[in-house]
Amino acid sequence: MGAVISLPVSMAGSFVASCFGGCCSNLVSKAASSLGSSSLGTRLLYAVWLLINSLISWISYSANKSILWPGKTCTGTGECGFFTVHRLNFALGCLHLILALVLTGVKSTNDVRAAFQNSWWSLKFILYLCLIVLSFIIPNDFYIFFSKWVSVPSGAIFILVGLILLVDFAHEWAETCISHVESEDEDSSFWQRFLVLGTTSMYTASIIMTVVMYVMFCHQQCNMNQTAVTVNLILTVITLVLSVNPKIQESNPKSGLAQSSMVSVYCTYLTMSAMSSEPDDKMCNPLVRSSGTRKFSIILGSLFTFIAIAYTTTRAAANSAFQGTNTNGAIYLGNDIEYEGLGGQTRNQLRYEAIKQAVEEGSLPESALYDTAWLGTSSSTASAIDNQNDDERTGTKYNYTLFHIIFFLATQWIAILLTINVTQDDVGDFIPVGRTYFYSWVKIVSAWICYALYGWTVVAPAIMPDRFDYENYY
Repeated sequence: MGAVISLPVSMAGSFVASCFGGCCSNLVSKAASSLGSSSLGTRLLYAVWLLINSLISWISYSANKSILWPGKTCTGTGECGFFTVHRLNFALGCLHLILALVLTGVKSTNDVRAAFQNSWWSLKFILYLCLIVLSFIIPNDFYIFFSKWVSVPSGAIFILVGLILLVDFAHEWAETCISHVESEDEDSSFWQRFLVLGTTSMYTASIIMTVVMYVMFCHQQCNMNQTAVTVNLILTVITLVLSVNPKIQESNPKSGLAQSSMVSVYCTYLTMSAMSSEPDDKMCNPLVRSSGTRKFSIILGSLFTFIAIAYTTTRAAANSAFQGTNTNGAIYLGNDIEYEGLGGQTRNQLRYEAIKQAVEEGSLPESALYDTAWLGTSSSTASAIDNQNDDERTGTKYNYTLFHIIFFLATQWIAILLTINVTQDDVGDFIPVGRTYFYSWVKIVSAWICYALYGWTVVAPAIMPDRFDYENYY
């Protein structure tokens, strides 16, 4: 009797749970699709996905457990955690490589394949879960080989990409401020103050961090720290002098203290972060001796690391080197073929340019750009691109394939960052991200490379003026 009575109750409970789960899944899928209808929203969703995967990897390695590896006996060497991190990031990396291959050559959302980039989130998540299951079938020896010959080189490339983006952003920020100042409009005084205060603040922050490093981390026996801080200070002075050198400014008038201040504050921060990330075996890192400070620095530092990685991947997609067809003069409209320049323009493209010019002059509202009536396309095509949030109908904002390749590099850097020679803290529940001499030197050398990249962008126009015609470029 009890079984008979419980049967409908169980069925009703299963039905309600199934409906509730289906509704939640549907809502999440619709929310992701809505956010992913714009190019920025899509990049943010992928960045959040990367962050979640990174946090799960971090927790798995800290706990030395794997919920996807039932019955596995974990030892004190961190075997479960190590291979779980590499399996999770291998699965997500493979997903991005698959998408990079599928989306090769996509130049607008009119391409059917663009849906795999901006929607189909449920399908991509199911594929991700399948790849995770597959990754746990692959033997451990594969990940030892893969980590050595693929993850480490990929992580190095990812760091280099991040440094290039930083130098590019420094120039972009300074040039934007200078252009607003030179326009002499009603906002020019604001931009002038913003430029001066920003430059002053960043140099002040660099000086403060340098003093703090000398006081806290550069004791008598701390030769590594003393060398790193001193070299960083020397490179800061060198970049400052180069930026204001008359010959440099003659070749590149927009070069100045603003760019060098941003590079200086970032590289000084990297050096200070290296000091706080090193072990305390030589009594050179006082931050790890206090339990409260230790836990706070571990969690906050780890979150900043993951967020910085997500920012780098998203920023790389929007950088000029990763731009799509919207930035090179080629667009795709309805059923018209792709064109480049003025010689091959079709009627729809000429109409688009005319409407765009009218919008810029203020004679037409911006919504006219999204009106598909002038395209002369079929109703099916017009309805397919009738999304007001779709900013890639006339060309992609970034290269989809390169976008996913950058994310693959990020997954491999995270795998290396979490697992390379990291040991459990004496105090605390979580393993710190990168508290090793190896990672400290990675940060220090990265700062030096960043100085070198910026120095080259400043010096190159003076050495090769024919290849850097800044007057015509700006």
